[in-house]
Amino acid sequence: MQRPITRLEPVPRPAASRPLVGAAAPVAELNDRAREVFRRIVESYVETGEPVGSRTLTRRLTEHLSPATIRNVMADLQESGLLFAPHTSAGRVPTEAGLRLFVDGLLEVGVLSEDERAGIEARCAGNGRSVQEVLEQASTLLSGLSRCASMVVAPRSEQPLKHIEFVALGPGRALVVLVTQNGTVENRLIELPLGLSPSALVEAANYLSARLIGRTFDEAKEEIAAELASQRAQLDTLTQRVVEAGLATWGGGPGSSLIVRGQARLLEDVTALADLENIRRLFESLERGESFVRLLDLAGGGQGVQIFIGADNPLFANTGCSVIVSPLRGEREKIVGAIAVVGPTRMNYARIIPLVDYTAKVVGRLVG
Repeated sequence: MQRPITRLEPVPRPAASRPLVGAAAPVAELNDRAREVFRRIVESYVETGEPVGSRTLTRRLTEHLSPATIRNVMADLQESGLLFAPHTSAGRVPTEAGLRLFVDGLLEVGVLSEDERAGIEARCAGNGRSVQEVLEQASTLLSGLSRCASMVVAPRSEQPLKHIEFVALGPGRALVVLVTQNGTVENRLIELPLGLSPSALVEAANYLSARLIGRTFDEAKEEIAAELASQRAQLDTLTQRVVEAGLATWGGGPGSSLIVRGQARLLEDVTALADLENIRRLFESLERGESFVRLLDLAGGGQGVQIFIGADNPLFANTGCSVIVSPLRGEREKIVGAIAVVGPTRMNYARIIPLVDYTAKVVGRLVG
């Protein structure tokens, strides 16, 4: 069971999301009554997914208004481009422009409780885990908490190295164990030269430890490459080959990785064939390899959490979905990846925005 959000605060305007277009009125042009009616319509729609009628609103509004008065206000909001009436219902639902206005000007974002923050930190803890495991856990966690799909992308870690070790697995194979200063662990297989002695494996590990520990790969690679090229390393040929393999293992790594979790959750809210077609297009987009590059571009376009709704979503523009994305920031605030939730445009923005924001901060510290 999810714990309740304990406090509320205004949401910052997403820096890179598209402004309102067309006939939609800015929130400042709405009077207090119209603003309250509009807020209650959006909140009801986010909660139920159903068109909202005047009878529903009479139960939700703090001010007593007659159904006729409410219908007049709804008609004005529809004329302003904030609502529309599905042909099968007399109720109204917000347009994408209406949701954009609600998120930018009316939404109150929940602040996570201390227990929720501690739970996220515990579930994403990096000690004894590889970077890949941390990212997978973060994606699974965020999907479960948001009840939407989640995406995490991160390139190779730039954390300084704390420990390196070679573990022989048999003839011609060894496991390279890399531990970074933030406690994450990378285990990678390498091929060994035939005839390599156990002492040569230890010598290779000692050589790399003396030059890599406390430094990032980029800081140490040129020095080691120059030593090996000039024979100043004073290593025999087989040991030097192990050193080169170990260096390549840390430097190359798996590159940027995209992890997607919770796609099936998007099917829980499908109410029409049009929704199903949107989900199908979204699944196709998630499977395309270029998604992680575009996700990084989105994350890098602003200082914090950004919200892209429906058509203003450059990653999945034709899917009728929204994306809430935040950069993963490592040391010196360098962007090392991104984390996002993907779901229907009627997702619970007040709940999901702080989840994405805090999870991004925790994971950024671990993998950056």
